[in-house]
Amino acid sequence: MGEPGTPTFDQLRVFLAVVEAGTLAGAARRLGRATSAISYAIDNLEAVLGIKVFTRETTRKPQLSEAGRAVLVEARALAHGFDKLRARVKGLSGGLEAEVRLVVDVMLPTVLLVDTLKAFQTTFPTVPIRLHVEALGAVSQLVLDGVADLGVGGPLLIEAEGLEFIPFKGLTLIPVAAPGHPLAKANVPVGAAREHVQLVLTDRSTLTAGRDFGVFAVETWRLADLGAKHALLLAGVGWGSMPEPMVREDIAGGRLVALDLPDCQGGSFSLHVIYKSHAPPGPAGRWLIDTLIASA
Repeated sequence: MGEPGTPTFDQLRVFLAVVEAGTLAGAARRLGRATSAISYAIDNLEAVLGIKVFTRETTRKPQLSEAGRAVLVEARALAHGFDKLRARVKGLSGGLEAEVRLVVDVMLPTVLLVDTLKAFQTTFPTVPIRLHVEALGAVSQLVLDGVADLGVGGPLLIEAEGLEFIPFKGLTLIPVAAPGHPLAKANVPVGAAREHVQLVLTDRSTLTAGRDFGVFAVETWRLADLGAKHALLLAGVGWGSMPEPMVREDIAGGRLVALDLPDCQGGSFSLHVIYKSHAPPGPAGRWLIDTLIASA
């Protein structure tokens, strides 16, 4: 037996129509063709593949052969791929982005990000997301460098030339530590925070090099990952400020304590949508911005 040939997409479409309709006549009605044309297409498919996909001799309704059931799985996968290809091309011809490259600050609440991206996937199933997670000035840096089309970050570089900033959400930052930490006690004196290791989120970019934000202690541990900072705080390694939504359950459960420090009462962190002035987002990116703002 020689190598099987390559069926046409039309032959596979006819094959799937027969399977779904259950009869040749039903497939003919579905595709708007004569029954004889459907039968001819199936004959050609079987000739190309070198196998029988239906057993039509013993019943009025074509039944899938064992080989036909295997072919069905692959035919459906190919048909799905073609449908996605057509949808992608249709979107591109209508101005839809080929993909959306998004960079978000670690401060962005996870639930807001997840809910927005789930809704995005439903609304734009043909547009993939390329997601980066950064901190501080690194968000703006990726947008400036063209690595990302859209950013969600803090207002550290409002003056940056060539970037547009749309404010949409403010976060409250609160100093916390594990219950056994010395600063977790009542009546902490002024200046005590300076004497204990502070965990500080640092910037992987050069945009804020040499600039400190909310640093009070003499000794600091610099971390580029908010999750690592959270884990170290829970372990009692130092103290530091965290976005309130991220530690709310820890405080309620007694795993962390909101610190009452005379010289460090926390603060705020306002999130902005960021994009290049000369490269505004397309329809999918615009939808993403509008949904983030509406959900904040």
